[in-house]
This record gives sequence, structure tokens and C-alpha cells, in this order.
Amino acid sequence: MADIAHVAGLIAGGAHPTSVGIADFTSATTHKTLRGPRGGLIIADRKYSGLINKSVFPGTQGGPFMHIIAAKAVCFKEAMHPSFKEYAARIVENSSALCACIAENGFRIVSGGTDNHLFLVDLSDHGITGYEAANTLASVGIILNKNVIPYDTLNPNITSGIRIGTPAVTTQGMGVDEMNKIAEMIVSVLQNIHKRSELAAVAKKVKVLAGEFPVYSSM
Repeated sequence: MADIAHVAGLIAGGAHPTSVGIADFTSATTHKTLRGPRGGLIIADRKYSGLINKSVFPGTQGGPFMHIIAAKAVCFKEAMHPSFKEYAARIVENSSALCACIAENGFRIVSGGTDNHLFLVDLSDHGITGYEAANTLASVGIILNKNVIPYDTLNPNITSGIRIGTPAVTTQGMGVDEMNKIAEMIVSVLQNIHKRSELAAVAKKVKVLAGEFPVYSSM
């Protein structure tokens, strides 16, 4: 069994190897990189369909949300469009650029780099916890999450790392140039985490950048 919750969109867009046809069962979410509604899916050989269907309903779930089913259909339709391949490729390109820029500023990337949509930054050598970093970054408008690192000495509610991903900003239309700007903002916050004037300056930059890439529907 393979769970591809995080990389389903990258797989659909041809930017990541697929588990379908290799694993007997593949499960995934329809949000995250697949960019659909909050929900999930299971892909398996037809011979398992009866077992899976009964396990889901009445086994564990009931009361299907028809609007979510419709939204999944839209999501799958979008994933079949050639533009989705471009989106998936840009996610990886943006992630790589953002990761490299943060690393160049003296922050250790746990995996050494990234070839997908996210990466984990080790803050243990900078006197900052993941909890403090995530909350401070959120206060200036940059949303990411705290995350444990391998052999973390801090508890999971505090953590020594932060996890950064690029699907959302890629969907907004941002590219490598914007990733460099975002990296500079993140680094500025982490290096000046107790300086209110510096944080206020970053907050203004975040607002300007976000205003250049508004979230809207063209439908």
C-alpha cells in the first residue's frame, strides 16, 4: 500500500513517480498538491472494489457530501488538462529555488535539498524553536508549520524545525523571482525574531507581494 497524500498532484502532473500499478492500494487526499476539495480517494484493482466499498460504507463512513463529490470531479478534470503539468513542474521549480535561497543564508535543510513540493528547515543551531518561528512568521503573514526534525530533542508541540511548501503560492501565480523574495522575508524574520521594527517591515513586504497575486476565480 502507498499513501500519496502529499504528492498526488505532482504525480498527476508528471512531476513525481507514481505508485499506481506498483502498489496494490494507493490512497491520497484530494486537497494539498491535487488542489481539490478536502477529501480523499483510493485507487486499487477492480477485484478489490467490493471489499473497499463495504469497508468505507457502511464500515467507517456515511452521509456522503454531494457538493464535495462534485468538487472532486472538477478537481480531476483540471488535473487532466495540460496546464496542470505546468503547475506541477512550477511547484517543484519554486520549491527548489526557495529551498536553495534559505540554505544559502545559513539554514540547514534536513534533506540537503528538495525534489518535490516541500522541505524541512533545521533551526536548532539558531536558538529558535519551530513553534516560535511558525507563530512569528504567521504574525507577519507568512503561513507554514512547525515540524519535528530527525532525533529532535524538543517535544512535538515545540519542535526544532519548520516545514515549507510551495503549492499555494504557485497556484497564485508566483515564480522563482517571488520565491527569492519570500526566502529573504523568511530569513529576515528568523534572524530578527525579537525586533518588532524588522517584523513590521517584513509584514509590509508580505502584504505588497500578496496583493500582486490575488486569489480569485476566472470561472
